[in-house]
Amino acid sequence: MICCFSGLYSCHQQDQMEIKLIDSKGFDEVVGDKVVKLFTLKNANGLKAQITNYGGRVVTLYVPDKSGRRDDIVLGFDDLRQYQTSKEKYFGSLIGRYGNRIGRATFNLDGVDYVLAANTGVNHLHGGVKGFESVVWEAQLIDESTLQLNYFSKHLEEGYPGNLSVRVVYQLTDDQSLKVAYFATTDQPTVINLTHHSFFNLKGAGVGTINDHYLQINADYFTPVDDALITTGEQRSVNNTPFDFLKLTQIGDRLDQLDEQLDKGRGYDHNFVLNHSDSTINFAAKVFEPLSGRTMEVYTNEPGIQFYGGNFLDGSVEGKQEKKYPFRGAFCLETQHFPDSPNKPNFPSTLLKPGDDYYSICIYKFGIQLP
Repeated sequence: MICCFSGLYSCHQQDQMEIKLIDSKGFDEVVGDKVVKLFTLKNANGLKAQITNYGGRVVTLYVPDKSGRRDDIVLGFDDLRQYQTSKEKYFGSLIGRYGNRIGRATFNLDGVDYVLAANTGVNHLHGGVKGFESVVWEAQLIDESTLQLNYFSKHLEEGYPGNLSVRVVYQLTDDQSLKVAYFATTDQPTVINLTHHSFFNLKGAGVGTINDHYLQINADYFTPVDDALITTGEQRSVNNTPFDFLKLTQIGDRLDQLDEQLDKGRGYDHNFVLNHSDSTINFAAKVFEPLSGRTMEVYTNEPGIQFYGGNFLDGSVEGKQEKKYPFRGAFCLETQHFPDSPNKPNFPSTLLKPGDDYYSICIYKFGIQLP
C-alpha cells in the first residue's frame, strides 16, 4: 500500500519534529568575487531542503518516514570548506557542461577537434577539472519553495565551444517532489548534458549501506562500459543479467554474481536506456527502503539514467554530523543523455545549436509504502 504524507500526520506535528539544519554561517563566504550562500526551501507537507549556490548543491533534504520522522537523506558536508577540499567532490551538485564521461577527453564537432580537460586518466568526467559543481552560481530565491540559479559558461571553458547561458530551477512541490529543471542557450554549436548528483540513502545519510534498498529501473537495455568506464556504444538487453531492474529488486541481491560489467564498474555504475511512452515526462525509476517505508520515484524527459551504487565510497570520508560514509552507503540516479554521446553517432544527440533552447527535467518524488 502506498500512502501520501498528508494522510499520515498533520503539518503541525511535522513542525514539532526535530531536524538539524546546517548552520548557514559555514557557507557565507566569498569565492573569487562571488558570495556563497545557503538557502532553505520547504513545502506544505514536511519536505525541507538546504541548497548552496556553490555548485548548486543540495546540502540537506529532510523527508518524513512512515512514522512522521524526518531524516536527512542526502550525503554531504557541514560547511563550504569540506565541499572544496574533499575527494568526494560531487555530493549533491549540479553537473555540467557534460554529465558522465567523454572518451579520451575529445570530440569532433563540425570538423573541429575539441580537447577537453582530462580529469579521470585520459578521459573527461562531469565537465572537467572545474565543472559546474565547483563554480558559484547567481542565486535568486523565488519563493519559500523555489530557488533559481544562473551561470554563464564562457567559450572554451574546460575545452567546450560556445558561450553557454544556463539556468537551473530547484522546487519543492506540495506533491512531495524535488524538481530540478535545466535551461540553456548557446551562441555557437556545442554539446551539453546537464544532470544532478545527489547521493541518496533513504534510511538517512550515513546510516548503513543501500544494498537493502529495492530498486526498479524502467529500462530494457543498458550501455556496457570498457575498463575505463567509457561506453562501448552497444545497447545491451538487461534480460538474464544483474542489470534487470524492471521489477523492484534488492540492490545487493546480485552484486556477487560473476559478471564482467559488475567487475568493470566495481558494482553498478552504468547508464540505462529508458523505456519511453508517448508522454513528455516518463517514469524512470523507483527506490523503496523497507525500514523507513520511504519511496523515491524518478521522472524525466531524458533518454537515460545513470545508476551508481556508491562503489567508490570507502568509509574514509567524514560527512555531516561527523558521520562516516561507508562503502555503498548511497546511490545516485542521474537523469541524462548517454555517456560519450559526442563520440557515439548511434546515441541520441547532445548537440545544442544557436537559437535552440535546451530543456531537461528531473523529478524526485517521495512517498511512503506500507506492507
